Amino acid sequence: MKKVILSFAFAALFVGGAVAQEKPKATAPQEQAKNGPALTFQATEHNFGDITQGDVVEHTFEFKNTGTQPLVLERVDVTCGCTTPAWTKEPIMPGKTGFITAKFNSAGKLGQQKKAIIVHSNAAEGAKYVYIVTNIKEKSNASAAKN
Repeated sequence: MKKVILSFAFAALFVGGAVAQEKPKATAPQEQAKNGPALTFQATEHNFGDITQGDVVEHTFEFKNTGTQPLVLERVDVTCGCTTPAWTKEPIMPGKTGFITAKFNSAGKLGQQKKAIIVHSNAAEGAKYVYIVTNIKEKSNASAAKN
């Protein structure tokens, strides 16, 4: 009986020690978020509404470094060759703003489109997404005849 009780006590002590070891790992990203750079967008989606096939549209997403250390955008990825990004290349100091501009070429596209722009930075929360949305209408023959 003593062995069973000692076995349970040892198991409880072992499990408690394992949980205690994991706790700092869980709070480390939270600490980094408080003390590191933080990327906060004014808006994460822009809708161009209806556009005509072949139109090229552009939108600039503004963001702020709401953290306590300089924010660096490492890269900006797009999900389609029809979207071209440009972004702030220099470090953004705490409290300062930066931008990501997305230029979308609707040539060869029709209907509803939602394109993701993935922002990779040194912020603790990892990659952030912003989106451009539009509905592409077919170019009419009347407007094609004018050109």
